[in-house]
Parts: sequence; C-alpha cells; structure tokens
Amino acid sequence: MGSKPTKISLSLATILGLSIWGAPVYAAPLNEPVANVDDTMTVIGRSDKSVLNIATNVAVLDASDIEASGATNLVQLLRGRSGIQVSDSNSGAVFAMRGFSGEQAGQNTLVLIDGRRLNNIDLAAPNLDAIALNQIERIEILSGSAGVLYGDQAVGGVINIITKSSEHAQAGLQVSAGSFDTTEYKGDISGAITEQWRYVAAANYKETDNFRYHNDSETGSVFGRLDYQSEQAHFYSEAGYFDNHRLLAGGLSQAEFSVNPRAAALTSSKDYQHEITTSVRSGYQQQATKNWLLGTDVSYTDSSTNTTNSGFAGDNQRSQLSITPKAVATFATAKGSLEIVSGIDYHLGESEFSWGRSNTQTQTAAYVQATVPLATNLSYVVGGRYAKAEDELVDGSAYPNGVELDQDAKAFELGLNYRPSASQRFYLRAEDNFRFAKVDEQAYTSAGVIGLKPQTGRSYEAGWDLMLASHVVKLSLYRLSLEDEIVFDPSAPKPNGGFFDGANVNADASRRYGASANWNWQLMPDLGFGLEYHYVDAEFTQGPNKGKALSWVAAHSGRSYLSYDISDAWQLYTEASYTGERYLGGDNANLEPELDSYVLGNLALNYRQDEWSASLRLDNLFDEEYASAGFYSAWGNSFYSGDGRSIRLTAGYSF
Repeated sequence: MGSKPTKISLSLATILGLSIWGAPVYAAPLNEPVANVDDTMTVIGRSDKSVLNIATNVAVLDASDIEASGATNLVQLLRGRSGIQVSDSNSGAVFAMRGFSGEQAGQNTLVLIDGRRLNNIDLAAPNLDAIALNQIERIEILSGSAGVLYGDQAVGGVINIITKSSEHAQAGLQVSAGSFDTTEYKGDISGAITEQWRYVAAANYKETDNFRYHNDSETGSVFGRLDYQSEQAHFYSEAGYFDNHRLLAGGLSQAEFSVNPRAAALTSSKDYQHEITTSVRSGYQQQATKNWLLGTDVSYTDSSTNTTNSGFAGDNQRSQLSITPKAVATFATAKGSLEIVSGIDYHLGESEFSWGRSNTQTQTAAYVQATVPLATNLSYVVGGRYAKAEDELVDGSAYPNGVELDQDAKAFELGLNYRPSASQRFYLRAEDNFRFAKVDEQAYTSAGVIGLKPQTGRSYEAGWDLMLASHVVKLSLYRLSLEDEIVFDPSAPKPNGGFFDGANVNADASRRYGASANWNWQLMPDLGFGLEYHYVDAEFTQGPNKGKALSWVAAHSGRSYLSYDISDAWQLYTEASYTGERYLGGDNANLEPELDSYVLGNLALNYRQDEWSASLRLDNLFDEEYASAGFYSAWGNSFYSGDGRSIRLTAGYSF
C-alpha cells in the first residue's frame, strides 16, 4: 500500500489556496460549560496542539491521573486504557494496540520518551522499566497509525512519555515496599541555576523476587537534564543510565501452569538477562521569525544485553544515533491558524550478536504535514512521508558473506476535523503506515528468501468527542488493513542452518475492524466514574488461514474506575480491567481452544497532606489466575503466568 508521490504533491499544492478560499465562517456562541482539562499534546504534529484540534483518537494522562491511580509502574498505569492489551513473558511487558499479537506488539507500537524512540533496532521490546513513574509528567496515547509524522513502527499506535520539566524548584523522595520481597527507592530534584538555566535529576532503585520463582530482578536508573530557556530559544542536554538484571522463569506446559503458575521451567534454572543502557540527547529550538520555529534533536543510545536462555548464552551490543531537524510554521488567517510541520529523520542503528550476526541499518526520511483551516470550526490535515532503509547484514548461517538490502516506503495522510461547538468535535482520518523488518527478522527467513519486504498498511478512522464540565464522551470506529505483515510463522521452512523450525515471513493480508467507547463522569466534585470498552475484529483476509482470527488478540476488552475524595487528604481509587478470550500466540489456524477471559481488580488508597504523601495499592485483588503470555507450538504450548495478588505501600516527602 501507500500513496503515489504525485498525490502528496497535488494535495500539498492546494493548501495555500484552500486556506484563503471562501468567506470566514464562525461557530455559533455556546453556553455549555467545557471540561477544564490539560489537553495539550505534542505526540501529534510534533508540536503543541489541543486534543480537540487533532483529527485522531488521542488521550492524555497527567500527573494527577498518575497519582490517583496509585500505580507503581507503567504496566499498572496503562493496562486497559485506550484499548492497550498487555503481554508479558515474565521478562518485560509489551503494549499491543489495534489488534496485534504479543510477539508483534513491540514492533507495531511506537514508544517514545520525550520524543526519543525507545524501540530497538532488533526484536527486543522497549524496556518499560527504563523510566520510573516519579520522572513522568504526563503520558500521551495516540490510538491508530501515525506513519506520516513518525514513520517506521507507528502502526497500531504511539505512546509518548513526557518527563518532568525543570520549570519549578522542587525535590522529592519515595520509599516503597510490598509483596514478593519488593523494595523501591525514588528521588528527584529540580531547580534554577540562573534565571535562564535550570536543571532536573532523578534516580530509582528497585529489587523484587516477582511473582514466579526464579524471576528475581534488580533495576536501577539515573537521569539528568540541563535546560536553557529564553523568550526566543530553548536548549537542553540530558543523559540517562539504566541497569536491569532479571532471572528468567521460562514457559510452562499447560499441565505445569494448572498445577502451580508460580513455578519456573525446569530448563530455566540458569537463565537470566542483564541489560545496561546509556543514552544522551541534546536539542535546540529557535523562534527564527514570528512565523517560523526551527529546531533539531540529536540522541545516541548504547545498550549491552547478556542472556542465558535454555542453556544457551549470548551477548547483544546495539546502538542508535538519531538526528531529527524540523521546522514548524504558523500563519494566522481569518479562519484560524495554518500550521505546517516538516522535517528530516535520520537513524543509524548497529546491532551485533555474539553468535555471528550483525547489522547496520540506516534509515532516512523526509516528511511534511499541514493543518489547514477551512473555517473557524473546520480544518483538514494533509501530509506525506518518504522513507528509505539500507541494511548491511551478516549472519553466520544465512548470510556468511553478508548481504545488502535497500528498501523504501511511503505514507500519505488526509484528515478532517469539525468542531460544531467549543466542547465537541467530529473527525475523519485516513493514514498509511509501514514498518521495516528488524535485524533478527531479516536474518531468519526461509531458504531462498533474501530480505523481507516492508510491511505496509492503511488505517481509516472516524470519531466524536464531547468534553463538558461533568462528562467526557469519546466514540470511534476504525479499519486497519495490512499487507506483507512481518510475522514469525512456525510452519514455514526453517532457514539454512536454522536452529529451530519456522521462519519470519511476509504474511498474507489481514484486516482489523474496531470500535471504542469512553465515558468519564464527574458525579460530584469529590466523586468520579469512568468506563471504556474496546472491540476489535482481527482476521486474515487471504491465504490458507483466510477468515481465521489473528492470534493473541482479544476481541473484547475494557476498563472501569471509581475515584472518591474521602477528604482533602484522603482519596480512594478502584479499577477493573477486562481482557476477553483469545487464541495462543502463533495459533494462526485457530487449532487450540481460546484462553479464558479474565478480570483484574485493583484498589488504591492515597494520602496527601502538605509535603507528605502515601499510597496503599492492591493489584489483582481477587487473585485471578491467568496467562499473561502464551505461545502455540506443534511440540507443545508454553504459558507465562500473570502476577497474582500483590500489595504495595509507598510513602513520600516533597520539599
């Protein structure tokens, strides 16, 4: 799929004419109260915009949402929100959006920290423990494709984690302890050096035995940033360090899982994973003129991972350099602001495995997007991206002499946003998406297959949002179609010299229909209620599995919460998340029965008085037994246990 460059050129050429065409049209004055929310987002447009002015399905979790939940990590916080389905093989969770299986989620959901990609050059999923909640100011969730603005891997959705700024002078300490011998310590500080120079620093240390045996983990991270801010310019430089050591419990057979879900696999007694990641990032923005904002970001990440899995030891060294200059132009018109965002993305990734596999991948891309006002309450967005990926791949078995791959992909976007009143909007949107194969995928293909084609797709979406003082309602419908989806097929012929059956393939075409409904109701100033439901019908549309459901995708999922302010100091928060039935990962022919649905209930009691805070959180309140990941194999299925009931007590002091 994708769009011809001529379409992009023709669409962009009409922007100026449409922006000045016709007489001004103004929305009728309205008297209904509008919800007072912090709805500014940077994930869309790679510049600040209001949620109601963005033609897509977006959500923002701010600091108050994070504190109210009592959550101690990202998985607890985001499970069930915006249709996010969690998969965890007890070595680190991944987030699936818009109907992707657990093994594909990490490659089709783009995770960003302050706009920096957390996704890796290889199949290793983004490590969600790399940032502690005390460092997070807010989280922006885009459900759906964002191929024009973010390109590779922005297929099912984008999660952008915004860290705390250095705007305010403050400091804090937190101590936490709970089930499975868990202890955690967090600290952060920010302040001013001069009127224009500011700093922020944070540190985190956690150790836990985790729910399963032989699954102990020890995690530490430090982060620091220096900011310079003037009326016309902003400069920042930051650095981070992350260290995570975890024992691996391995997969259980169905019989073992039924007898004791906490048990470790007999073959995993010596298995572990140790990851060390360092990152540096710097950027500069300059208001060049009244209309033009210019800037660039440069980031470098270096990771080292040592692993022993089923008795096989390995080492993976990876690094990625990203340079992303951009320009944002804003022009005032009688009908609103005309905004154009354009830029170049350059990513150089290197990955080297100890068993004789290496890859250097260079991605270059150019993009442009324009938001054009047709009236004061009506605008459209149009944009395009062209991306190119070059791989220099060496694999001791598949490509001992090396191979060079040269691929490209295109994406086109067209959306319409209509605001009949200050509190509501309707939107329509069509956008292409794509992703290039990872180094692991390119190196493990069936004999005779040299290079997987880029995965391409197109998403269509329509929605309605209503944001009043006491009610927030969001409804959306979408269709996502994919061609050449990159998956592992256990029935495919294995590569020359392959260690196990199956291979990575470009799968038959597939499609996903979906709908979501969100309702938040502030019943009283001290009592709030929320409910969301998500439906996805995901199936193959071609090939031998035509009409079969995509594996590890729950057709039904949802979440509800209740928040009650007992007093000025005390707050009660309870939530329940539902995950429906689904087939084991890799069971594309739907041969095995679906796994049972499950509901996880959580409860948090929060306290805040002056500088002191405390939170008591109970997860999986009813001790539900469920599989957080499961994989189909003709040689025997494997199951990974979800966490049982747990409790955490956290105390903090701010000064």
